Amino acid sequence: MQEPRKHPLEQFHFCPKCGSPNFAVNNEKSKVCPDCGFVYYFNPSAATAVFVTDRRNDLLVSIRGKEPAEGLYDLPGGFVDQFETAREGAARELFEETGIDFKRGLSGGILSPLRYLFSIPNIYPYSGFEVHTLDLFFHLEVETIDPYLGPGFDDVRELIKIPLSETVPEDFGLASMKKAIAMVHEKRLI
Repeated sequence: MQEPRKHPLEQFHFCPKCGSPNFAVNNEKSKVCPDCGFVYYFNPSAATAVFVTDRRNDLLVSIRGKEPAEGLYDLPGGFVDQFETAREGAARELFEETGIDFKRGLSGGILSPLRYLFSIPNIYPYSGFEVHTLDLFFHLEVETIDPYLGPGFDDVRELIKIPLSETVPEDFGLASMKKAIAMVHEKRLI
């Protein structure tokens, strides 16, 4: 039997506008402050992940260096910052984690523009809090993945390559990554 879901704002006890302790459940995705009338809706945070493949159809895979899912497979990516588009966030995260630099344009071994594939809702456990995310998946083709292999940057322990056809969803640590790998295999999106 599945445990009932907690209200996503359960850990928020005070109104973020006026500080009142009377911050109460309004509906399944919001809380309301009866003192000032502020209603706060809990919407997902945008995050990105990039399938980086090369001409041989190898996939660039990161090994997570931190929790959640430390030591398990992941795709390069992360949260979109304020005032960024999803594509800008994906490009920034890709550079921070792999060194792939879009500032040089379609040169330096980059063969295609960053192409949007699909999105998957996810729950990302962070510091004892469930961050609801909408994970936006992209694809990028490079000449070869080899220059990017080795120690990772940012929160990536290591970057490796695996033939895309041999990737197994269960090897990936986060739920949305497992679903994304399965979708790419089933629908032959890359």
